[in-house]
Amino acid sequence: MNMSDRTTQITQRFLQFHDWEDRYKELIQLGRSLGEYPEDKRDEKYKVKGCQSQVWLYPELKDGRVHFYGDSDAVLVKGIVALLLAVYSDATPEEILNTKPDFLKEVGITEHLSMNRSSGLAAMMKQIQMYAVVFKSLQKV
Repeated sequence: MNMSDRTTQITQRFLQFHDWEDRYKELIQLGRSLGEYPEDKRDEKYKVKGCQSQVWLYPELKDGRVHFYGDSDAVLVKGIVALLLAVYSDATPEEILNTKPDFLKEVGITEHLSMNRSSGLAAMMKQIQMYAVVFKSLQKV
C-alpha cells in the first residue's frame, strides 16, 4: 500500500466519527493495537525528546524500507504513535520525507491536542523524518 492510500485509509477511519470524543476513543483503540515494543530498545537513545510523556521510536531499515516500532507510557500518546506508524512504517525514506502529516489536521487530531501534546507530536514527526534522512543517506553510500 502506498503512502497516499495509507493516509486516505487513516482519514476515512477517523472521519467516520462525527465528534472528537469518538475519534479520541478510536485513537486509544489504535494505540491498544500497537505491536509489542522490543524491550531491549527501551533505551534513552530511542526516546523522543520534547514529549511530555515517555515515547520511544525505534527504526530498522529492511530491503530499502523503514520499519518503525513505537511505544508510550500514556494511553492517548500511544494512540498518536500508532497513528503515525500506520502511515510512516514500511515506507522508503524518500516516501517518508515526501509525505507531510496533513492527514492529522484533516482528521482533527491537531486541533484537539493540548499545547504540550502538540509539541510532542511535532517532536515525533521530526524524529521520524530524521531517521528517514539518515537511512536515505546510508542508501547512497
